[in-house]
Amino acid sequence: MKNIVISALVAAPLLASPAFAQDKGVAKTDSPAIPMTAQPPGTAMSGGMVMANTATAKIKFVTAKPADVTSSKLVGKNLYNKQDESVGEIEDLVIENGKTISGVVVSVGGFLGIGERYVVVDPSSIFLHRMDGKLKAMVDTDKDALKNAPEFKYDKKNS
Repeated sequence: MKNIVISALVAAPLLASPAFAQDKGVAKTDSPAIPMTAQPPGTAMSGGMVMANTATAKIKFVTAKPADVTSSKLVGKNLYNKQDESVGEIEDLVIENGKTISGVVVSVGGFLGIGERYVVVDPSSIFLHRMDGKLKAMVDTDKDALKNAPEFKYDKKNS
């Protein structure tokens, strides 16, 4: 549950359009960028989450936009291909440096959790479509391509 809440906090501003952003550029902020070497231990890099023993930054609030998508709306979604076949299920989001979604963990194959395996898909290859209040995740691939992709060793346990 903790992972979903954290993912939701990070994902909301990052998923501000119907499709995942394909630009790998850095988001502009009001504050000047601080080089990595100038950061004191336990502080956030350019506004992302950070691992620390205690909270060291003042809380900031953001406004979610109508086009934003929360991670709770993505995790558990079936992933469909162009032929409208279910090719996998979104299990989780990989967040790099506490601020960038760098991968989407997808389960493929198996039945009721038996024999399934996990792969990590680049977010820019997943497209979201909203119709009649429902969100659909789509990718241009087939089941075999996902089954043959490099396996991701995924531990669902919270740590």
